Amino acid sequence: MKNIEDWLAHLEGLHPKGQAGIELGLDRIRRVKDALGQTQHCPVIIVGGTNGKGSTCAYLENIIDRAGYKVGCYTSPHLLAYNERVRLNGRSVSDEALCAAFARVEAARRQAGDVALTYFEFGTLAAWEVFAAAGVEAAILEVGLGGRLDAVNAYEPDVSIVTTIALDHTDWLGPDRESIGFEKAGIYRAGKPALCADPNPPQSLLDHAAAIGADLRLIGRDFGFERPSAETNENRLQWRWWCRSGQQVLKRALAYPGLRGPIQLYNASVVLAALDAIGDRLPVTMQAIRPGLIETELSGRFQVIPGKPAIVLDVGHNPQAIKVLADNLSSMGFFNRTHVVLGMLNDKDIAGALQALKDKVDTWHLATLDGPRGTSAETLAGIVSAAGLGGEVICYPSPEVAMQAAKGQAAESDRILAFGSFYTVAGALVALRKKS
Repeated sequence: MKNIEDWLAHLEGLHPKGQAGIELGLDRIRRVKDALGQTQHCPVIIVGGTNGKGSTCAYLENIIDRAGYKVGCYTSPHLLAYNERVRLNGRSVSDEALCAAFARVEAARRQAGDVALTYFEFGTLAAWEVFAAAGVEAAILEVGLGGRLDAVNAYEPDVSIVTTIALDHTDWLGPDRESIGFEKAGIYRAGKPALCADPNPPQSLLDHAAAIGADLRLIGRDFGFERPSAETNENRLQWRWWCRSGQQVLKRALAYPGLRGPIQLYNASVVLAALDAIGDRLPVTMQAIRPGLIETELSGRFQVIPGKPAIVLDVGHNPQAIKVLADNLSSMGFFNRTHVVLGMLNDKDIAGALQALKDKVDTWHLATLDGPRGTSAETLAGIVSAAGLGGEVICYPSPEVAMQAAKGQAAESDRILAFGSFYTVAGALVALRKKS
């Protein structure tokens, strides 16, 4: 195989369900990992959680980069190009580097007995091959789904982060926060720092951490943040991070992170606590932390496109994420009308997720998402109507067409919000890049 497209087609063909194939378990990836002879040569940070994983990885990546280290970051899914999943010092790796890694994984897969790796398992092994070839000094691995049986859990973290625990992927992870919390806590390790940024962690997560002897560190107890108080005349442009570190409590005043929304203080706080936890192996200074937080950017996380009408892109797709999105929208100021470009996958709690936007949308531009997990625009229209969410409803064959229509209808005093899936934001980005 000569090019990245051929390789990605091969990855999809290995598993009966193709790119959408989800088959949890570590046996397959461990067999091929052993055949590759992969060893861990640097600190590894594994990041799991329902929402906030991408932002947390982006902060870690930017700070470690600014501290002068060679850092590798593996995230998923991608928006426009697969290479976005595998980054070296913030830059997507080249087709050549990926193809070389894919070839090594394929050879090992055959050697191990033609193991039927899933798309994500193959990609995870290849990402590590890229990092090893580049000689990274730190590796950040984002969990794809769950944690305990996710492919990245085949690696041994020096510190593990669980951002939030909410209802998503219930078909695979269980019906409630307790069962999901247990799966997320599967990335914790005995004797290693295990952080959780959810202010109300499920008892199952606490119990699992205690059972294995993890060094559990909780937001609000072991680290956290304080917002400025109006009564004390504090600098309103700063927030304070604090963390129990050894026998002392660290406190730092910081400018607000580059990513938008109050939830980002939870993500930033757990990032700084994680870096403090492995400061003996990967020391970073405030000279790296300050710009690292401020200048972090991430496509599709309450991303506001400059210009008029205002355009907001967000990959949020579950009730917790869309509640945060709705809160962020409320703080944006006044707009005459709100146009929504929406596409969602059929394994999501669509009705529950959209409740946060009840009576806040003037026009729903509903888009069909292709593939076995896609939801048709007509199905979405039925859900919007049945839930009494308000607003005009129009159906389109794709997110790209829906975004083009929304742009054509929106006045300069309006705003457009595209959300519901990585596929929706990707289609919206394609439409925005085309000349009107």
